[in-house]
Amino acid sequence: MKEQQLIKGCENGESWAQKQLYERYAPAMLSLCMRYTGNRENARDLLHDGFIKIFTKINTYTGTGSLAGWIRKIFVTTALEFLRANNALRFSVDIEEYVDSIEDINISAFEQLSADDLLACVARLPDGFRVIFNLHVVEGYSHAEIARMLNIQESTSRSQYYRARQILQKSVTYLNTIEPARINIKYVI
Repeated sequence: MKEQQLIKGCENGESWAQKQLYERYAPAMLSLCMRYTGNRENARDLLHDGFIKIFTKINTYTGTGSLAGWIRKIFVTTALEFLRANNALRFSVDIEEYVDSIEDINISAFEQLSADDLLACVARLPDGFRVIFNLHVVEGYSHAEIARMLNIQESTSRSQYYRARQILQKSVTYLNTIEPARINIKYVI
C-alpha cells in the first residue's frame, strides 16, 4: 500500500489504515521507547500514547520530510514528556565536575559485544544519561538542541553524555572480561 493512501485512510479514521500504520512502525517505535525508558511496561504505554497522538494529529503531517521521521519525532517527544512527568530528567551535574581527560574508548571492546548486549547496557544507564545518550548518539541532536529540548544548560548535556560514555565503556570492558556464558546484564551497571 502506498504511503499517501495510508495517510489519507488514517486522516479519515479508517481502522484498516491505522492497523497497517501501526504494524509498519510499532516494532521500531517500541525499541525507541525502550531506549528512553529502559522499561518494557513503560515502553508499551508510550507506544500506545504515541500512536494515539499520531492518529489524532496525522492531519498535521505536511508531507515535508519522511513520514517515518515525523512519527519518530512524535515518539521522542512523547518519551521526553513521560520522563519529565515522572521527574526522571533531573540534571544536577555540571561539566566542571568532570574535567578529567576523556579516555579513549576501546572500539574493539564494542565490536565483541552483540547489539543486544550493547542495548542492554544503554538501557541500564541512569535516566538522564540514557536520554542524553539516545538524543545525541541515536537521534543525532547536537548538545545545543538537546539543551533547548530539555531546558538544561548545554554544558549539562555534554557532561551527562560524557558520563554515559564512561559508564558504557566500563560496562563493555567488564562484559569482555567475563565468560560470555556467565553474562547477566542486569547486574553490570
